[in-house]
Amino acid sequence: MSGESEQDQAIVVTPRMLAWARNSAIYRLSRRMMSERELADAIKRKARQKFEDISDEDLQILAAAALECGRTLGCLDDANYAETKVRSGVRTGRSRRMLQRKLQEKGITSETAAVALEDADDLQAALAYARRRGFGPYRREHADEKRILKELSSLARNGFGSDIARRVIGLSREDADEMLSAAPL
Repeated sequence: MSGESEQDQAIVVTPRMLAWARNSAIYRLSRRMMSERELADAIKRKARQKFEDISDEDLQILAAAALECGRTLGCLDDANYAETKVRSGVRTGRSRRMLQRKLQEKGITSETAAVALEDADDLQAALAYARRRGFGPYRREHADEKRILKELSSLARNGFGSDIARRVIGLSREDADEMLSAAPL
């Protein structure tokens, strides 16, 4: 009998709640690109705050409604999200390893991430990272051994292999600029 009283107290998803989930999805997706898991987690988190004593089943229903709305509008596509994040990441100097980890954190499947990472070039990303940090060919002063080790360590911590890191550190500025300008956007 206590099970029936708990069910009586459970919130039932109303049309107003479904409309809120769809509107919330539209608002979030209009502000920035999101993966399906990010959107579902955001909707669930906000629904817990907005609707007291909401059950996990009701949260799933609201998240599903938000995801369906995003897909219907064409704003929610994990493959497109992954490709965009990879292109942006390479331009800003993120290694394939870092990008794969970030995509995994965002809920992108390993298969989708692998497809998006196919064209990612670690050398281009390492050059972009070196330019941003003033390493290797973009260094302003002559480097001693300690400075070179510091630069190599920084590249390694950011997921670049030692062969790529050494190659970037050893390039001339002209060669590095030429390689960056030849990279596709």
